[in-house]
Amino acid sequence: MVFNSKQPGIVFFLILLIWKAEAIAQNSNIISKEDLVYLKGITRAVLDSSRIRPAQLMPPGFGMNNTGGTLIRPGGRATYPAFWIRDYAMSLETGMVSAEEQRHMLKLTAATQCDQTWITKGGSMVPYGAIADHILVDNSMPVYFAGTYELEQQGTHAFGMFPPYCDQFYFIKMAYHYVKSTADLKMLNTEINGISLISRLETAFHVPPSDRKLHIVHSIENYRAVDFGFRDAIHITGDLLYPSLLKYEAALELSELFKKSGNTKKALKYKDIATAIKAAIAPKFADEDGMLRASTGKSAQRDVWGTALAVYMNLLPSSLANKASQVLAIAYKTGNLAYKGAIRHVMKTDDFSSTTSWEGAIPETTLNSYQNGAYWFTATGWVAYAISKTDKASARKLAQDYITELRLTDYRRGSGFAGPLECFHPPSYTRGPVYLTSVSCPYIVFNKMMINE
Repeated sequence: MVFNSKQPGIVFFLILLIWKAEAIAQNSNIISKEDLVYLKGITRAVLDSSRIRPAQLMPPGFGMNNTGGTLIRPGGRATYPAFWIRDYAMSLETGMVSAEEQRHMLKLTAATQCDQTWITKGGSMVPYGAIADHILVDNSMPVYFAGTYELEQQGTHAFGMFPPYCDQFYFIKMAYHYVKSTADLKMLNTEINGISLISRLETAFHVPPSDRKLHIVHSIENYRAVDFGFRDAIHITGDLLYPSLLKYEAALELSELFKKSGNTKKALKYKDIATAIKAAIAPKFADEDGMLRASTGKSAQRDVWGTALAVYMNLLPSSLANKASQVLAIAYKTGNLAYKGAIRHVMKTDDFSSTTSWEGAIPETTLNSYQNGAYWFTATGWVAYAISKTDKASARKLAQDYITELRLTDYRRGSGFAGPLECFHPPSYTRGPVYLTSVSCPYIVFNKMMINE
């Protein structure tokens, strides 16, 4: 239809409708387009500063990158001078890692998969099929436990009697994302040290001990492992929420990879495992208020990160997801959840005691430091998404708090600035400058939300 000057009223009305529609759409987003552009830019910058290019020198004592390709470490500047599997895998959905870079890091991770069960000097066991916690860049040697860069010193009770459970599932994510973004199905049958990649993925999937029927990841004190590397200083036992969420996702990814490979039997097998895990999450871990507990054993507090991620992954019935959303919204508004847009692992009201946030933590991790009560940006996107289900205004405010703090501390402003930090707590505790998942994880969530609006 063509409008002319004789129809001013209709033209004005349509312009008004378009303006209102745009205003409503903008108001429905919990982050503005301008702020998302900024977040994308700083994410790209931090990721680039996290790259360790071939022959690049590391801080003194760590040599240079001799792996033959680019690696991505957990952050820039002097942050973590090695290749960490989980931080990298958690950042893949930014779409900012090239196919060549992905292929190199995927093959390196596969090549360092444990090929023989062995016991460390500290009494911990590295089972066949385990994936490294981090890989040294000068000699490509795997370190399977947190807390050290020394091959001979790895594996003590403080950081678990088995390697962290999460890395096996993040290895699968690396392969899935590579195949999805490149359509290179041949990679799955590529032999690495004589074993095909798809076989290595399947072996890794079955490393973490799990319930045989429900497929929920499980641990006991004598065989304890870190459930998720972002709380490797915390002791958690029993049925474990967070690695079970990761296992659910990995099962779906394996199912898809087998489907693409033409193996319908195994595709169905792993889809059934994912279905079983999804059905078990709420009955096993949910409180009446919708919040999920980190475990059924030690450190069984209501898990902010795990609950928010489960809501984001659509693993809870809508009634429970909405209840959890309301709990998180109230905790945000009362100051028990967040600070400057960063998120605690456990709400202040759920601290185990006056001296520790989690029930179990290594002695060096005092209350309100590191994973024992400090605030992290890594989970901000998941929490904002969960809150937005029932309280968009609070979700929007949390996102704005986050972006404001990023802008104020942005390391690109000069040497006196170190943001985004890994974690922090007032008045003066800080850790980890120019930290990757502090921007990559929220960007992935906020970008998806913007696309889906």
